[in-house]
Amino acid sequence: MVTANRGGNVQTLSRKDFVSDQEVRWCPGCGDYSILAQTQKLMPDLGIPRENIVFISGIGCSSRLPYYMNTYGFHSIHGRAPTLASGLKASRPELSVWVVTGDGDALSIGGNHILHVLRRNVDLQIILHNNEIYGLTKGQYSPTSELGKRTKSSPYGTIDRPLHPLSVAIGAEATFVARSIDTDAHHLLATLDRAYRHKGAAFVEVYQNCNIFNDGAFAEFAAKEVRADRTIQLEHGKPMIFGKERDKGLRFNGTKFEAVTIGESGITEQDIFVHDETREDPSIAFMLSRMEWPEYPVPVGVLRAVQKPTYNDLMDKQIEMAVEAEGEGELRDLFVEGDTWTVE
Repeated sequence: MVTANRGGNVQTLSRKDFVSDQEVRWCPGCGDYSILAQTQKLMPDLGIPRENIVFISGIGCSSRLPYYMNTYGFHSIHGRAPTLASGLKASRPELSVWVVTGDGDALSIGGNHILHVLRRNVDLQIILHNNEIYGLTKGQYSPTSELGKRTKSSPYGTIDRPLHPLSVAIGAEATFVARSIDTDAHHLLATLDRAYRHKGAAFVEVYQNCNIFNDGAFAEFAAKEVRADRTIQLEHGKPMIFGKERDKGLRFNGTKFEAVTIGESGITEQDIFVHDETREDPSIAFMLSRMEWPEYPVPVGVLRAVQKPTYNDLMDKQIEMAVEAEGEGELRDLFVEGDTWTVE
């Protein structure tokens, strides 16, 4: 991709230009390698100079990703990546700001921060690596671990009910919510591209295998040999059809979805629910976010993509109104306004 840097010089960038000189330090076979590879592959296609791209992370295995991107970046503190990213985007709106986080980083100590960056619709891309375990700290259960999960910190099984990241995002009124899988490189790349092109807070959950502490957590539906029958790729404006033979689908029956087979009991393609990612009412997207195998195929793709004013645009307009009404102002005047005291 051809871009121009700040000096106006034309550059031709490739994936190699976004690979840093740092040694990648994840366990061999970790799903993070796939997410990194697709992120690096996407960057040249965005047509943005490297100096205008920033990756901000918190703490965890996923949060090492900024080291491996030849762009600007911050490796911040646990759960606070959305905070730093919000401040940066507010002060430098021309930058493309990406938040890289994990299920523990985002949904435990960072739960408050992730909620508010989504409800404010800050113009960021938030990529959540979900392996349903604490990997960096060696195998404790996380907020997304299944009920009864036996780990080093829950030897008799967890008694916590897991959070569903997409449900949390939709509940926070996120304007873009999507899911992909680390082993489906083509789908992952396309999903990251869609997230970038959305104006507002884009939230992407990636099912990411931790082959050391939670190996095969998603294999029963995400493995290549069963994926077609046990996941459903959502496509805007198209019927929710899945299966290797494209003979299964989701029908809306009263108040909930049900998985059906086309051709059985008089069911035709006309009975299959058509996906509308732009639906303003988030109730259907919320239902999709709760679907789990084996009762349902696991949805991947874009669940919701609606347009609303971004926090950044609203802030800029408010500042313009204030300047128009009050003038530019002086910082010193702000410091000394109101009650003051002289301490002797």
